Amino acid sequence: MTAKTLTPSASATAAKPLDFDERLTLAALAVDARTDTTPLDLADVIRIPERAPRSLTPTSAPCPYNTPIAGLLYRARQRLEQGGWCTGALRDEQGAACLVGAIRAEAASRGQADDACVLLLEAIRRDFRDVESIPSWNDARRDPRLPLLYLDRAATLAHARTL
Repeated sequence: MTAKTLTPSASATAAKPLDFDERLTLAALAVDARTDTTPLDLADVIRIPERAPRSLTPTSAPCPYNTPIAGLLYRARQRLEQGGWCTGALRDEQGAACLVGAIRAEAASRGQADDACVLLLEAIRRDFRDVESIPSWNDARRDPRLPLLYLDRAATLAHARTL
């Protein structure tokens, strides 16, 4: 035998190409080698302040209306959203109010409350023709969605009329 036949050929020394599964296994090993597998302590990452700073406390939006009756109707809506809505009384034991109760609580005077109620009744009667009064319409509702909607509509109407 000659020396030439004992040495491996050039094609035999070249590495055979890796198939897909072998490449995937090597890639997973490489990622594992670079990834720190020490468990993460969330106490080092998440810190909750003992007391929330004032800037994170929710505040109500400023009144978008610059006319007195529109502003009154907007504040009455805010009062109902925050304090609750009720039927059958101006206010209940928990502090919730009906439409007229919220308007009266926010009004600067009885006359201003009366003007706001007239405008609210007009807004309601645009869609509910047979309404006799705000209290009767309020008491016929099952939830505060429509009363809040009509306070918005009345505020928009007052703003359009610069009231």
